[in-house]
Amino acid sequence: MKALLIFGTRPEAIKMAPIVHEFRRTIGVDARICVTGQHKTMLSNVMASFDIKADYDLNVMKQNQSLNDVFVRIVGKLDPILGEFAPDIVLVQGDTTTSWAAAMAAFYRGIPVGHVEAGLRTGDLFSPWPEEANRRMTSVIATRHYAPTHAAKKALLDEGHLPDAVRVTGNTVIDALLYMHQRIISEKPLRDSLDKRFSFISGSRKLVLVTGHRRESFGAGFERICSAIRTIAKRDDVQVCYPVHLNPNVQEPVHRLLGDLDNVSLIDPLDYAAFVYLMDRAHLILTDSGGVQEEAPSLGKPVLVMRDTSERMEGVDAGVSRLVTTDPATIVTHVNQLLDSPERYAAMATGKNPYGDGLAARRIIKDLLTWHRSISTYESAVTAAPVAMQLPSSAIG
Repeated sequence: MKALLIFGTRPEAIKMAPIVHEFRRTIGVDARICVTGQHKTMLSNVMASFDIKADYDLNVMKQNQSLNDVFVRIVGKLDPILGEFAPDIVLVQGDTTTSWAAAMAAFYRGIPVGHVEAGLRTGDLFSPWPEEANRRMTSVIATRHYAPTHAAKKALLDEGHLPDAVRVTGNTVIDALLYMHQRIISEKPLRDSLDKRFSFISGSRKLVLVTGHRRESFGAGFERICSAIRTIAKRDDVQVCYPVHLNPNVQEPVHRLLGDLDNVSLIDPLDYAAFVYLMDRAHLILTDSGGVQEEAPSLGKPVLVMRDTSERMEGVDAGVSRLVTTDPATIVTHVNQLLDSPERYAAMATGKNPYGDGLAARRIIKDLLTWHRSISTYESAVTAAPVAMQLPSSAIG
């Protein structure tokens, strides 16, 4: 089986890394990696953390380009690679422009698509934007759907996808998290280097870890988020750490509104090991990230989601995360409740993670191999059919 794994953003790389590692352990597979470079620097950091190297690099990013520019460049640069390598399956992950463009390029070549983290839905085409549209359109094209939860599977079945094409696997981000967390625990040099790197974190204050990058929050949304963080930072028992996304629409308001606060550390985006380390050190997490909503419950960290909608309501239903919108008063109220009430905090911190058990990549590879064997058998039968089914001339009337 020939497989081409395509990704371009930091979250995609994290969630595809366990599949890359599983392919390495699988005999009889030629699996290659194509990166688009949608998140250039942050993508390189993640790939280094997981010892992954690309076979193809599309290097599509230019300053101030639109989503249409990104889409067109991905399709244009990917097409000759698809023609040359001729994979049996193209694997894409999630809901990025990379995923949708790569799926479309494969579809135009008649190449089947496997969709990792399929079936997430908010029901609102514009929230999150453009992710909700990207993942819905990818589902229309995909041949194999790897749903992280039963709710995601139900969404796919409700849309008319065949039950035999949908597999509940858990989310590969849990595979990645458990792998990296175990490394931090067991590899003393790595742990010591991280302790030294983050020596500015106070052991006497509760660490609030913040991440934010969603396009729908650009402008007024980030202004509101920063207003909430300024209020939270007035507490003497709190320290805030915010790895700031490189997008100028995030950098400008965050540094302008939070850069003068002594107990708010604005730092560069992190490699994955460092981010897992900070999640483990955090008391609670404020985020608009999908991956963090999935990861944090495995570490027993309450997550407050700074969005109006979420395609990951399983965490909310399980009590391990809460939607707090971008309204400053709402964010501050929920943060204060978790900081001041041990009972409220324990209720969220001890909930069960609904997103997986660390074996998602193994399930995906097993399904791909089974699927490939079945289509190979079918193609062999079809090739032989004209001879086997030839009618005698006397039967032709």
